[in-house]
Amino acid sequence: MFAYFWPLVLVVTANVFYNISSRSVPKACDAFMALVCTYATAFIFSLFGFLVTGGARNFLPALKQTNWACFLLGFSMIGLEVGMIYMYRAGWKMSSACLAVNAVSAALLVLVGCLFFGEHLTLRQIAGMVVTMAVVAIIVGDRA
Repeated sequence: MFAYFWPLVLVVTANVFYNISSRSVPKACDAFMALVCTYATAFIFSLFGFLVTGGARNFLPALKQTNWACFLLGFSMIGLEVGMIYMYRAGWKMSSACLAVNAVSAALLVLVGCLFFGEHLTLRQIAGMVVTMAVVAIIVGDRA
């Protein structure tokens, strides 16, 4: 049970700090310089984690096991982080920005799962997507 839920706790905790950090980047700070600092920190801790888990003796074999997804993940992370910084700078509130992004992402990922990964769409998921889009319309409509 622990093995199933600890990643959820980690992601939720990281997401909270991620949004606090994104919201707290000074407006005078160039968004891409903020990412340079972000990725320098991520690089150092990722390398440390790799080495601590025994990767030092397996660097080249581990590198050969990567694929296009590892690089797309990097591009995606830049889009996420720059996008969130600019959402906050545009005046989004932390509560509504996070909710809108995650709600729309969840609805889209249901479709992606069906179209590209062979997952099945249920009536419950369709109803959830409709409710999700209604909630996003209420949140975003409040700004308009």
